Formats: sequence, C-alpha cells, structure tokens
Amino acid sequence: MKERILLVLCLGCVLCCAPKKTSAPPQNRPFPSVEIPIMLEDPGERLAWLAQHFWDRYTTPDSLYFCDSLHVNGVLKEDVEKEMGFFARLLEQVSPADGSRAMQQLFSRTEAFQQAKPSGNLMPEMTELVAKYFYDPNSPVRSEELYLPYVNGLAHSELLSPTERQRYAWQAELCALNRPGTPAADFVFIDTFGHRRTLYGIKADLTLLIFGNPDCQACEEIQETFSANEALSEAIASGQLKVVDIYIDEDVDAWKQKIDTYPSNWINGYDPAFVIRTDLIYNVRALPSLYLLDANKTVLLKDCTPENLFATLGL
Repeated sequence: MKERILLVLCLGCVLCCAPKKTSAPPQNRPFPSVEIPIMLEDPGERLAWLAQHFWDRYTTPDSLYFCDSLHVNGVLKEDVEKEMGFFARLLEQVSPADGSRAMQQLFSRTEAFQQAKPSGNLMPEMTELVAKYFYDPNSPVRSEELYLPYVNGLAHSELLSPTERQRYAWQAELCALNRPGTPAADFVFIDTFGHRRTLYGIKADLTLLIFGNPDCQACEEIQETFSANEALSEAIASGQLKVVDIYIDEDVDAWKQKIDTYPSNWINGYDPAFVIRTDLIYNVRALPSLYLLDANKTVLLKDCTPENLFATLGL
C-alpha cells in the first residue's frame, strides 16, 4: 500500500515538473516573389509576364500558412500591402490589355485558393487591398478599368452571399460607365453666360472634362497646377485643348458667386437638372474628377490624375 502511494506521488511530481508544451509563436515568412524567365529579354515582355504571374507563388494552395490579425497566408499584412502597392505601379507600366489580364489572374487565383483553403483569410484581405489601391478615390493609382475585372469576379463568385454579389455587381456596373475607348455620355449644361450647351457641342481636338466644385481644395490645386504648365496653357490658347469644368451639385447660387475664381480660358457651367449625379451618367465618386476626350468625344482617360494627363499629352 505504501509502495502504491509512493508511486502516485512520484508520478504526480513528474507530471507537475514536466515542461508544458506550448505552441511556438508563428514565424513570418517573406513574400514569395517570382522570377522572370531568362529567355524573356524584351523589357515590355518581361513586365507583362511579371504582371501576369506576380501573385503565383503566394496564391498557390498546396500549403496553408497561418492566418490571423497580423498575417495573410503567413506574410505580414504590411508586407502584403507593400507588394500590392508595387503591383499597382507595375500595372501602370503595361498595356491596358495586359493589366486587365493580370487582374483577372489575381482574382482567379485568389478565389481558387479560398475554395481549396476555406479556413484561410486570403480572399477577404486581398479584396480589401485591391479596393484600396484601385477603387478608392484617394488612391494615387486608382483605376476603375483595372478594378473592373476583379470586381466582376466578385459579382459572380459562389463563395460570396447573394447580397455581397449584388453589391459588387453594382460596383461593376458603375465602373463600366464611360470606359476608355467608348463614347463619353453627352449631357446638357448651362455656361457662365446662361447659354444652354452640350458636351458634344464643344469642338476641339481634345476636351478635358472636369467635374469640380469652387469650394473643393483639391480642385483649386488642380487649377494652380494647370495654370503653371506653360505647354498646357498654350494648347488651351490655341484651341487644340478645351477645358470644360462642370459643377454637379445643387447649390447653383453658391457656384454663381464664385464664377470669377475659375480660369477665364475654361468653359465653365453647371448641370441644371442634376442628372449627372442622380441618373449616374458619370460615376463621380470624388472631386475633382478628370476625363480626357478626343475630337469625337471618345474617352481617352477616365478619372485620371494630373500626372496621367500630362504623360498622355506629352507635357
């Protein structure tokens, strides 16, 4: 009996003194970048290949790395976001077709990964980053044209609820308005002299359409930037480029009081029926919103930055 009691005490001592097993803290893994094939020597081909395959190794579903509030498939969120920023800049350097294919590839691989690894957090995290860099109006690399392939995928993904798919379908519909290469939607406006005019009635080789507001600080900065550019001023003075600034809000009296703040060589007006906002002829999500149109009013640039505009005009 004494021997049994001694054995139990010894066993208890062993159990109490034995080191407790603790799970090791998760270790960060670096973003798994891809290597461009050495046989590709043309710089354009190399960029296009990199855009198409940028996320390949990261979205391969053969392994599931830890996912928590700090990590996305084993990589720190801040590192994934840095890669998304690099990817966004990369897409600015490839053709529109290559950029669209790269975004389609990103969505397809992200969706496939999520299907294979339902416990992972890749799809929601990547969707948030894609929206931040390509759809957020405050993003310096925003592009609804590049966001469209991804959001189209979301609108049809069986991994999302019907409500989510409907929301993304609405976003896709808005992104499809006035796409580059399509005719810009015409509209009626009243100019500063009270004349009723139309967008298509503006005759010029190029038309810069601006949706702005005299109380918008960013709009003022755009005016200053354009006024400081001599080449742009010369293009306006020669009639080659006409700038059409349209006020689309409802306080027309406030706009009229600040007409003198607009450059005199611009065509300034307001939307008398407020159809641009209410009927969603254009998807104006933030001011100012800039569109570059050719002589036939075909969209060349949609909701572009001044940098995109100057680069396209060669200024």
